[in-house]
Amino acid sequence: MREIDLPSPDTMAPRWSALAAVLAAYGPRWAESAYSDGSTWHYDDGGGNWADIRFLGDGRAVLLGHDHEYSETYFRSAAEYFGESETDLLSGCPPWWAEAIGDYLDRIDSEGTWIGFIYGYDGSTWTRADYDGDDGFTSLNVPFLGGQPVLKQITSQLTMSIGGRPAGAAPDPQLLDRVLAECPELSADTAQALLGGRDLDIDAALRAAHQFRRSS
Repeated sequence: MREIDLPSPDTMAPRWSALAAVLAAYGPRWAESAYSDGSTWHYDDGGGNWADIRFLGDGRAVLLGHDHEYSETYFRSAAEYFGESETDLLSGCPPWWAEAIGDYLDRIDSEGTWIGFIYGYDGSTWTRADYDGDDGFTSLNVPFLGGQPVLKQITSQLTMSIGGRPAGAAPDPQLLDRVLAECPELSADTAQALLGGRDLDIDAALRAAHQFRRSS
């Protein structure tokens, strides 16, 4: 097992929540790229690359995902499919990792949903199996590892032209800091300040942000 340096889920929660709120404000299609259903947090970049966190009790969690361009770890039937040597992403890992993501493991064979990385969080430390191949996580550029990357992505979203809607003005940096400080408990006033006047769904934004609240 190798210890890896990643923020705790509690540290990532405000960032993931803030992006999910902004995307949800644009409508259901955009909302599919970052959301929480309570037990799982999802992110994808719209190009087939994704990362999810599945939560268990006692503060434990499993982070998994795949970058179809850069993941060089071929797990389970992916090795045979691509004619590569297998990387066992669960080698030496506690049984609860596999139990937590059993549905994902089933989809490897049933849907060809490849997995490039699997990391476990025991409540204090992230670890992974001991392998040397590039698992694609770094290339995925998940924005929740730092506050500035996710605020940059939010700014990009709010300033692009979408579906004939003119590009919006860049939000005030202090307002973005306020959004990040509040999430996942984003207030209606702050959501209105960020999204009001942009013809976006503020109620959907609030619902998406609040889904990242966790009791354990």
